[in-house]
Amino acid sequence: MDFTFSEEQQAAAEAAAGVFADVAPDGVPSPADTTGAVADDFDRALWAGLAEADLLSLLLDEAYGGAGLDAIALCLVLRESAKVLARVPLLESSAAAATVQGYGGEELRSALLTRAGRGDLVLTVAAHGRTGHDPAELAVTARRDGDRWVLDGVQTAVPWAHNADLVVVPAHTDADRTVLALVAPDREGVVLAEQISTTGERLAELRLDSVPIARVDVIDADGAWEWLRDLLTAGTCALALGLGTAVLRMTSEYTGKREQFGFPVATFQAVAVQTADRYIDLRAMEATLWQAAWRISSGASGTLPAAADLAVAKIWASEGVRRVVQTAQHLHGGFGADTEYPLHRYHAWAKHLELSLGPAAAHEEALGDLLAAHPLG
Repeated sequence: MDFTFSEEQQAAAEAAAGVFADVAPDGVPSPADTTGAVADDFDRALWAGLAEADLLSLLLDEAYGGAGLDAIALCLVLRESAKVLARVPLLESSAAAATVQGYGGEELRSALLTRAGRGDLVLTVAAHGRTGHDPAELAVTARRDGDRWVLDGVQTAVPWAHNADLVVVPAHTDADRTVLALVAPDREGVVLAEQISTTGERLAELRLDSVPIARVDVIDADGAWEWLRDLLTAGTCALALGLGTAVLRMTSEYTGKREQFGFPVATFQAVAVQTADRYIDLRAMEATLWQAAWRISSGASGTLPAAADLAVAKIWASEGVRRVVQTAQHLHGGFGADTEYPLHRYHAWAKHLELSLGPAAAHEEALGDLLAAHPLG
């Protein structure tokens, strides 16, 4: 395999770096400054900038105003966004739109995709189940009622739900299949209960009480939820990589300037060893991310299914991003806890990503099951 990025993928990353260049991490609302949500909405000005740079339509076909790129390109852009803690639903909206394109009906695609690519329509995904630990597709039921579907259930920690136009909700049917319903948050029978992330951003517990959904707004194609879930996972790993990269750079700059006993602390062996370990973490996070993104983008077969590559990427991302920010806090000393310095924001965002990815032990168990089911050699 060759992980060399194409010219189009590199151009997307460069365009993203240009848009995010004006975002100051120390200006991102801090969860330390309030006990409630840090803001009522995401960064609409940045969202408009992403739309103007055609970065909201990366995965969409030219027919919908998109560039027709793949998961690798999206992950490259997400990596750049996390370096500056960009407060936008880039992952959720892009992944949802790509799923509609790949699995939705023509009427749904025509109604949504061009608007989503322009940033006029914001999509998000309910992907954490009822508690955050159970499968999302089992938290909501979907039953047929004439020419419509009816949804009942609860999804927790839905990002940007208070500001999105539509929420993609996985639900299971009596036939033990998973469908994806596009639900307007203000629809009758829908209740959003505010939850607050470690980042200070508003999440929502989404409660559905006999919510009727038109057939055209439900995707019932096989594999739709699995593909969306995998893309969200790879995207979250890309966010962890970008955040960790920015934190390690910040730590390197600080320890190179901070002196003790007349020498920069970066020259001390104990400091050098810790930062070297974190560098190794980032390289492992990077390699496993691109492997997983490549499997999603190419659909290539392997000795193990793509779920194994995603499990390995999640193991490194959830553990790695935690170790990077913990080491950064340690090497910054008390300065790392200063709320006027951006490191504490990165720490809060890293914790959110770690929780979103789930514990490494669970992914290791899943990987073990895959290895047992698909013996190597």
